[in-house]
Amino acid sequence: MSNTRTERIAQQIQRDLAELLRKEVKDPRVGMVTLTGVEVSRDHSHATVYYTVLGSEQEKESIAEGLKRASGFLHSQLFHRLKLRVVPQLHFVYDESVERGAYLSRLIDEAVGDDK
Repeated sequence: MSNTRTERIAQQIQRDLAELLRKEVKDPRVGMVTLTGVEVSRDHSHATVYYTVLGSEQEKESIAEGLKRASGFLHSQLFHRLKLRVVPQLHFVYDESVERGAYLSRLIDEAVGDDK
């Protein structure tokens, strides 16, 4: 049962964070961030937030810094939105799976193109 509860908490955190990033965070660095998933620890004290962006390495670093700086504000906003005794500390991690998928897709397209 707690596993289902943890999953529901993770989903709610992802929805609320997406809305907060879109509407409340004024830092222009975090404007084009897509949240790809949230994992909450079993004791609900930590949440790993996976995100992705399109851009250069320098832009990715800038966005990572912007998310790190906004994490305190986001945590406090989640505290007001979620009906939990303990709101998890947020840890933002860049999700490379989208880039890796696009790269593999390009490789497959090139391989199929070479066969023709």
